[in-house]
Amino acid sequence: MTLTKKQKKNIITKFAVKKGDTGSPEVQIALLTKKIKSLTSHLKDHKKDFHSKKGLLSMVSKRRRLLNYLKDKDEERYNQLLK
Repeated sequence: MTLTKKQKKNIITKFAVKKGDTGSPEVQIALLTKKIKSLTSHLKDHKKDFHSKKGLLSMVSKRRRLLNYLKDKDEERYNQLLK
């Protein structure tokens, strides 16, 4: 369910804006997307895991807020991230 260090490192290097970047909206959105996909597959098998479902909903809303922030701040980076 959680991301391994290697998976995180690959995502960070792929979406980093500059070297050593771990906190940009692009990186945060990419990490949340990977976690959401993993948790979604978990919930398909465990339908009554309501604690994980609540965590999934909070991750989705956080990703949505980050996407809205990025769209307001720099629409070009937003469109590039969506591709």
